[in-house]
Amino acid sequence: MLATIRHPATKRQEPTLVIAHGLYGSGRNWGVIARRLADRREVVAVDMRNHGDSPRFASQGYPDMAADLAEVMESLDARGDLLGHSMGGKAAMHLALTRPALIRRLVVADIAPVAYSHDQTRHADAMAAVDLSRITTRAEADAALAAGVEDPALRAFFLQSLDFRSHPPRWKLNLAVLKAEMPKIVGWPGTQGRFDGPTLFLTGSTSTYVRPEHRETIRALFPKARFAKIPDAGHWLHAEAPRAFEETVRVFLETPVQPI
Repeated sequence: MLATIRHPATKRQEPTLVIAHGLYGSGRNWGVIARRLADRREVVAVDMRNHGDSPRFASQGYPDMAADLAEVMESLDARGDLLGHSMGGKAAMHLALTRPALIRRLVVADIAPVAYSHDQTRHADAMAAVDLSRITTRAEADAALAAGVEDPALRAFFLQSLDFRSHPPRWKLNLAVLKAEMPKIVGWPGTQGRFDGPTLFLTGSTSTYVRPEHRETIRALFPKARFAKIPDAGHWLHAEAPRAFEETVRVFLETPVQPI
């Protein structure tokens, strides 16, 4: 099963929330938000396959990632909620469409059930190009990674997956498989089905991942979809505006469903 970081509820009043991170991320990236949401519910942040401390596999397709998440959802005491960002959001959508009984409410962060034309291979190449045998400090790793990644915020994010407890340091990412499977990751398998539970598509106002032309497709698969935007945030909305992100998710998860 996937490696998980569990944040016990301070005072349990709501169903458990499972968080699935995006490409090149890990469950620990969600620590601040998970701890804050754990005031009323247990929060379980997973490491997706080929990321963090989870098992390594030769595939990174959405049916496989959804099956991994299904095992986590099935391990809960009762039906829980699921939040997925980017790649994790697509895996969460696939699971909701194919096994809807496992999920009470769904949050999809800045991604749509469509194939994209962009490619994230260059980031895998940049990380793989770092000569880890010469790295002893995070500052050295940052300087080396800067050759392929100009954005300091993006470098800081990637470096959260560099394990300095290992000698020499090692990436806690299966970079070779993630690169080979990139067409599946940026794609979408055309998953059929329907999730009738409450669903929130939460996007950054400056992001272009979820566009108006995607809404017809979204509503066909998720009839109860709601849409919200975090002001002045992009694709990494949970990192750029964590308090606004957390509060929006909290309101959605805790607001009673109005009868039709």
